[in-house]
Amino acid sequence: MQNIKQSMRATWMAGNFGEIAKNTVRIAEEFVSRLAIRPGVHALDIACGSGNVAIPMARAGAIVTGVDIAPNLLAQGRERAAAESLIVNFDEGDAEQLPYNDASFDVVATMFGAMFAPRPELVASEIARVLKPGGLLAMANWNPASFTGDMFRTTAKHVPPPPGVPSPLLWGDQKAVREYLGSHFTMIRTELIPIEFDLPYSPAGVVEYFRTYFGPTQVAFSRLDGAGQAALASDLIALWSKANVAPDPRQHTVTRNEYLQVTANRA
Repeated sequence: MQNIKQSMRATWMAGNFGEIAKNTVRIAEEFVSRLAIRPGVHALDIACGSGNVAIPMARAGAIVTGVDIAPNLLAQGRERAAAESLIVNFDEGDAEQLPYNDASFDVVATMFGAMFAPRPELVASEIARVLKPGGLLAMANWNPASFTGDMFRTTAKHVPPPPGVPSPLLWGDQKAVREYLGSHFTMIRTELIPIEFDLPYSPAGVVEYFRTYFGPTQVAFSRLDGAGQAALASDLIALWSKANVAPDPRQHTVTRNEYLQVTANRA
């Protein structure tokens, strides 16, 4: 498991996920707005990346901590918070072993983040441990039937994931997420939220963009020889092309996507 953790850390440090995260800033702000964060609450953003969720929670007046395994992304989060004169504490840490005391937070949130930790039961128990009784958990997890699910499956055909590690997409399955959380949480609520990816590139340009900036895609290509890279690129371009609904697909790519919003209260 230690090797898997080291590989995951290197994967998310590869490329520049902060660049990819710019495409979901508005989506994260809308996610946080639905949580009705009250000023003064203690909030934790798990797998916070460059701060897409942590920063709007701080704007709402929360006392915010962000935690992530990738120090380069934490540095970006600190820069973003400082640029807005917001106080956010960004810590390096693991979603499966959070560096916080029991019952430290009123709210725990995670967007496209904690779902990637390899042991979901540990993630659920750690979130429950650091939440106060009655505290709110809010997650945004990619739905298996979404476009992102298709993208992950396409890549996995060429570069299979580590054996024995459950798919992170299970966090976006309503039945699975209830099983993960059921021992620790009550009032588990789920809702599919439609979103769009809107990128100023052709489908081939989008694939190159992800290959450059999205760590998992960059690492997947690095594990293939020349022929394998060409085959993966071809399949990804075909996937983006088929899903593209932009008026001029030669210069623009718009795809419809969705995630599962999960909210629950600590038992």
